[in-house]
Amino acid sequence: MSNPSFGKNSHSAIYAKALDIFTLARNISSYISHDLAPLHKTGTEDPNIYFTGDIVQQSVSLGPQILKAESQPFSEEKHKYAASVLRLSNLLYKNCERLERVNSNGKDFLPLLRKELKKFRKLQHTWRLTL
Repeated sequence: MSNPSFGKNSHSAIYAKALDIFTLARNISSYISHDLAPLHKTGTEDPNIYFTGDIVQQSVSLGPQILKAESQPFSEEKHKYAASVLRLSNLLYKNCERLERVNSNGKDFLPLLRKELKKFRKLQHTWRLTL
């Protein structure tokens, strides 16, 4: 399944893993947000619903940042974008941990996303050394 925001380029293994993470995060977010969408009895919304959007936004940003890092001519610029990828992956991991504490059946899928993020981090370490 291709996504227009990432394009059809498959530049590296880390980029392919970023696509997998995006697809997984989007599906998990959709599943969890249905459970968190109803208002509480007091008329307030569940504040954790925002983390579902965060994991999608952070995962969708991984791919373009990887492509930018790989396309830069100078090492300093490559490392700037690589640092952005690192920051995004760390935020994504933390938001997964937060969502695991919510009252939703979808939280059972979050360990799968965290497992993929751990694989991504290993790829990321090697990838950063090659930039």
